[in-house]
Amino acid sequence: MIRPAEVQALYDSEMRRNPVPRPGSRVERVGPIVRVVGEDNYVLFSDLSEANAQAVVAAQADFFSRRGNEVEWKVFGHDRPANLEAILAAEGFVPDEPETLVVLDLKDGLPEGTAPAGIEVRRVSGVDGIRDAVTARDAAFGPDDPGISERYSRLQEDPNHALFVAYAEGRPVASARIEMAPLRSFASLWGGGTAPEYRHRGIYRGLVYARAALARSAGYRFLTVDARDTSRPILERLGFVSLTTTRAWVLRPVSGDLGRVDHRPE
Repeated sequence: MIRPAEVQALYDSEMRRNPVPRPGSRVERVGPIVRVVGEDNYVLFSDLSEANAQAVVAAQADFFSRRGNEVEWKVFGHDRPANLEAILAAEGFVPDEPETLVVLDLKDGLPEGTAPAGIEVRRVSGVDGIRDAVTARDAAFGPDDPGISERYSRLQEDPNHALFVAYAEGRPVASARIEMAPLRSFASLWGGGTAPEYRHRGIYRGLVYARAALARSAGYRFLTVDARDTSRPILERLGFVSLTTTRAWVLRPVSGDLGRVDHRPE
């Protein structure tokens, strides 16, 4: 049984204070913050007060702006000070949609919801699998990311990640991925999306089940999702429990679109 306060504290310790970056990025600890710099750029943890928050946020905005990097500052509902989001906004950060961090205790078993009849869920492998994952993603979200094929290829080579595609009559109609940070208690689900004409058939639940089974077999205790309001009710019916709210605040370069690794929530 999940004790939210205890799990939240463990998540902060393992995943926010000690993140595992993708290849090409590194973790830096600068005073009261933990940031990732490189191909990915984000501030994942901060321990701020009303006295120092404005100066710290300004320093980080200046650091990433001088590098010409887009950076995401992820604010959790229990982060302090209470006016942190207002300080970010004043420095030019723009908010993404609010989300809820939900968690499933895999010790209690797998969620209900294997793939429905006529749907096959496969773990991606090889060039053809990458192509199908991109096709399914574009069908779900739109072809708005020309670099996604290259990034999916890199992720496939990373043992800490896995991509899944759901097929209907041999056609790729949904995709999703999982991150499994080594030596941590938590695996996380990202990017679940289904082509509009195939939604509301249980395919999303089937992709959750497939990734949960992989995480449990790999020894992970918890499964997390940064869930939007569209997916949170589904996940809660599958046994996920809300821990806290989250919101990404993004500071973009003045000119040029450098692109971001797909961290689209479920």
